[in-house]
Amino acid sequence: MFHIFRRKNRDNLIDLSGIAIDMHSHLLPGIDDGAADASTSIALLNGLIQTGLKGFITTPHILWDLYRNDDVSIGNALDTLTETAKIQGLNFSISAAAEYMMDDHFTSLVNNKSDLRRIADNYVLVEFSFVGLPYNWKELFFNLQLQGYQPILAHPERYGFLSATPQIFQEIVAMGVLLQVNLNSLTGYYGKSAYQLAQYLSKHKLVSFLGTDLHHQRHIDALLNSNTLMPEINTILASGKILNSKLSE
Repeated sequence: MFHIFRRKNRDNLIDLSGIAIDMHSHLLPGIDDGAADASTSIALLNGLIQTGLKGFITTPHILWDLYRNDDVSIGNALDTLTETAKIQGLNFSISAAAEYMMDDHFTSLVNNKSDLRRIADNYVLVEFSFVGLPYNWKELFFNLQLQGYQPILAHPERYGFLSATPQIFQEIVAMGVLLQVNLNSLTGYYGKSAYQLAQYLSKHKLVSFLGTDLHHQRHIDALLNSNTLMPEINTILASGKILNSKLSE
């Protein structure tokens, strides 16, 4: 079922050890559109370990129209995964934060000064809708920072509606927001627009985090089969701005 070692080009080995920590994925079983059950979670984790990644901070969706996750549902799913790994004698570092859609529910959490799930320290991962900017996006970023959080915007390169005005991401970074690019945007998996915008962010040294945003085996296959990924990763790592490895400190 899972083809962990399948590559089109075995000379083009994918080595993600320079990233070290994957801080964006959907590996918890049965709570969003990622892994359906614990056995699938384990298989996906084993696939990622083969790439050289050493630790995992998984980030289930909190998107109130579809995935009404909270500390209880996320904690229970993490317990299920870690118990399954223990039974199978597996040993890897995994914790759970969240990927917050900047919707009305998230606005309510911020306005009520709720305790948000952090990736590490004060880092909180958020995302825009794929169809348009939240009406209050600047206010939300400002309020998050006032409350001591460091917002990270997930996969900015995938917001195709902003591809004609990429300079907006320089404005967002100037506001104190960090940007996380999906590795598969660098393989072309999400299409030409996402690939070109990822290159723009790389060229302007706006990328602070890289993540797999892993949902299923097809994402692993795309990574392993890519001829473009490693040169793109090496360019971004050479900027000296990637913070993934610091998440374990």
